[in-house]
Amino acid sequence: MANLLSLKFSASVRHTGRLVSPRAASLTQRRFKQDSSAEYLHKSIVPSMHYQKSLPRLPVPKLEDTIRRYLAAQKPLLDDDQFRTTENLAKDFQSTTGKTLHEELVSQDKSNKHTSYISAPWFDMYLSARESVVLNFNPFMSFNPDPRTEYNDQLVRATNVVCSAVRFMKTLRAGVLAPEVFHLNPSKSDTDGFKRLIRWVPSSLSWYGAYMVNAYPLDMSQYFRLFNSTRVPKQGRDELFTDAKGRHLLVMRKGNMYSFDVVDPDGNMVKPAEIQSHLNHILADESPAAAHPLGVLTSENRDVWAGLRDKLVAAGNGETLQEVDSALFCLCLDDEDMRDHIHTSHNMLHGDGCNRWYDKSFSVVLARDGQTAINFEHSWGDGVAVLRFQNEIFKDTTENPLVHPGSASTGADSSAAVRRLHFHLDDALRAGIDTAKENFDAAVSKLTIDALEFKKGGKEQLKKQKLSPDAVAQLAFQMGFLRQYGHMVATYESCSTAAFKHGRTETIRPATVHTKRCAEAFVQRPGEHSVDQLVEMLKECSKYHGQLTREAAMGQGFDRHLFAMRYLANTKGQALHDLYKDPAYAAINHNVLSTSTLTSPAVSLGGFAPVVPDGFGIGYGVHDDWIGCNVSSYPSRDVHEFLRCVDKSLEDIFTVLEGKPIN
Repeated sequence: MANLLSLKFSASVRHTGRLVSPRAASLTQRRFKQDSSAEYLHKSIVPSMHYQKSLPRLPVPKLEDTIRRYLAAQKPLLDDDQFRTTENLAKDFQSTTGKTLHEELVSQDKSNKHTSYISAPWFDMYLSARESVVLNFNPFMSFNPDPRTEYNDQLVRATNVVCSAVRFMKTLRAGVLAPEVFHLNPSKSDTDGFKRLIRWVPSSLSWYGAYMVNAYPLDMSQYFRLFNSTRVPKQGRDELFTDAKGRHLLVMRKGNMYSFDVVDPDGNMVKPAEIQSHLNHILADESPAAAHPLGVLTSENRDVWAGLRDKLVAAGNGETLQEVDSALFCLCLDDEDMRDHIHTSHNMLHGDGCNRWYDKSFSVVLARDGQTAINFEHSWGDGVAVLRFQNEIFKDTTENPLVHPGSASTGADSSAAVRRLHFHLDDALRAGIDTAKENFDAAVSKLTIDALEFKKGGKEQLKKQKLSPDAVAQLAFQMGFLRQYGHMVATYESCSTAAFKHGRTETIRPATVHTKRCAEAFVQRPGEHSVDQLVEMLKECSKYHGQLTREAAMGQGFDRHLFAMRYLANTKGQALHDLYKDPAYAAINHNVLSTSTLTSPAVSLGGFAPVVPDGFGIGYGVHDDWIGCNVSSYPSRDVHEFLRCVDKSLEDIFTVLEGKPIN
């Protein structure tokens, strides 16, 4: 991917909804000064990294299983002659080159027990990519609004988000952020009693203790890259830079760049009223928009940006760039209101290119009307850490805000504390910025985004029918594409493998022989099948999709294994086997339908661009009684018609589930 999600999720957090008086606001400030716990979100009984050492290792699948799964995924996409060719190539690979590469991969994996077989190749894939990170890699996830509307004021919300982010950072670095655990039986494992017990189990064994009560700790190795981190452009392959000593925040407004400390020299958070005062100072700055906004360079081709960055350093801007790279994160304060979901999606996914630093590990984008989102760089992590951060920030800002409407800013001298970042630009750099802006505008002008809210059914109805909600959503995309274009295409659904040490993602392949048969029956031959037969096909699709999902989550897909063997052959300078030159291999990796989902009380909307020029980028969510999709496309595809076809597909599926024939 460019991976991640979609749509409106109702906040499950309880609030008083009361207005806060200035007296109460000043009490909050006094309590903050006195109470060191205000520095932390919480103090977990179990240390943050308690399970990390004993996490199970990501398995390298058996070669015969990978070939079997690969051929099963190819079957619905090929005609008989094409499939025979691909099958012969795959069988030959299995008994010759593939056998040797697999054995070498397993041997390498055994020698590197501190990590996973996919970790280094996956980092390399992302960091070696030369395309712009904008649209090609960075996704966005927007926050739900604060239920108390007065807290959505831009200054109030920005201050609270920054304060909560600092509290999260401090909680994480103090080792008291609760470990990320997937609880299958929370009444046993998500209790203080169990936590007090497991904390005394050595970290080399702790995972097994959690497993005994049906709890699955997740990998947290990506978390250290959340803060003070930036992707730095280099010729050929970028680098990830992290400087945990940085105590400042990078703020952007109108393409101008500012910095101020949010942590003092003793490691304490700067008082919330001072942070508010500094942000107010930036919002009140009447300087015009930057004539040559440096941020747009981060949207360039990576080699072009690397060359321009070298010129920036040579022109005497090295220290200022260091200040950008080492900042805790980037806060982008936008000067416009969001008109609707589509405008929000465009703004949070790419914006105007000038008021962003796309290379930061993550940026918080805050519009004038308080709409807030996270846009994140993808090479360092897969969204697991970002989503945890977003959930914690939403909970903290809505339940424990440190500033309130009517809170008075301190008399802090913000003009001294806030540093405006200035860059020395020569003609070549100014020309580079102008060209980058032209390239950016040309790229984003081609992107169309549209959304669908299907209100006639959702998760509850599907579960009553013993159908997987995710399987039904994916089937609707297959049916929709078939209805619009008349054939099946390669489809990618992202699945986290964070249950394993240094796991990244695996691919679920939702286009199957079952979805092909079912989609053709619904779309092309509805009159030839009884309602019962159509329901039976839905159940077959659901059952097989559930199997694929379980396999992927357990590291038993085929995509990462084939990728790792290809990567190994390339690093050794070996000629690639014909399997990798097969047009069918290229086609299944040309993911026309790129899809991703998540559910969270913090997330309102999310999305990403297509991963190929003739593709769709589909973020979706299946809710209790409705289904939402946020979909992007380029000019060669009609996203509006695609969503009409998906809507018709969902309508047909739910009609059949009600026992009625479809028209």
